[in-house]
Amino acid sequence: MNPEVIDHLPGTVPTGAGSPDIDQHFIRLQNINKVFGERHSKAMKLLQQGAENEQIAAETGCHVALRNINLDIPSNGIYCIMGLSGSGKSTLLRHINRLIDPDTGTVHIQDVDVTALSIPELQKFRQKRIAMVFQHFGLLPHFTVQQNAEFALRVRGVPKRERAEQARYWLNEMELSGYETHYYDELSGGMRQRVGLARALAAGTDILLMDEPFSALDPLIRRKLQTLLLDLQDRLNKTIVFITHDVEEARILGGTVALLNQGRLIQHGSLAQMASNPADEYVASFLTSSTDVS
Repeated sequence: MNPEVIDHLPGTVPTGAGSPDIDQHFIRLQNINKVFGERHSKAMKLLQQGAENEQIAAETGCHVALRNINLDIPSNGIYCIMGLSGSGKSTLLRHINRLIDPDTGTVHIQDVDVTALSIPELQKFRQKRIAMVFQHFGLLPHFTVQQNAEFALRVRGVPKRERAEQARYWLNEMELSGYETHYYDELSGGMRQRVGLARALAAGTDILLMDEPFSALDPLIRRKLQTLLLDLQDRLNKTIVFITHDVEEARILGGTVALLNQGRLIQHGSLAQMASNPADEYVASFLTSSTDVS
């Protein structure tokens, strides 16, 4: 795909735009496998032969992070990916914007094969379509709050005045007006995460990837930011993929989830459906455990 084609991809997807199939399968991950370790070729051969993760680890020292993942994520909603620590949920999230490349399989966003993009094409695609909020804030400590909020627009080459206006708007939305000249070490954890969210929203992308963004915060701040995210989603109608290990957080954010275990996709759908008809004992146990299961 040529960069000129990506330039004309829409920045937002109106509700109901396109065919029902495209909307239903807005983000499509097909046959995704990912293995980490030095004896990678041997491990992949064993994986393709159907060997279990434990056997692969014993024979090669490699870790199977994702195993034959097939998942469709619809547009214009909040979709949670869940699992215990080490289940592969953050690795899967990073396949969507290709911070991690799959060993096998493809990632499509609408009609774009993200896995087929060259590095320059991928960079342009990310700038226009995907923003990310990290668990540990991901702010640049030598930048002010204002400069951090402007960062994605600065990389894209947006003129200084325009990016400053966009950043100030979203900082105000995050109740951070007056903190524009402050630095990372002058902010609380909740404020740092709100700067990260302002930066992602200022980018103006239609897809927002969120990797356990509220897990390090105390319960009151966490609940406040969950409410803020829901209020913003009511207005912006973005496609949000949200990583969490907290069943209650997933329920608050809409209850549509995919549940991973040891790199496998075990079950996906609504929490209510999964609770009434769990795929296996792991699903039943996960859903009835305490909200903090990491």
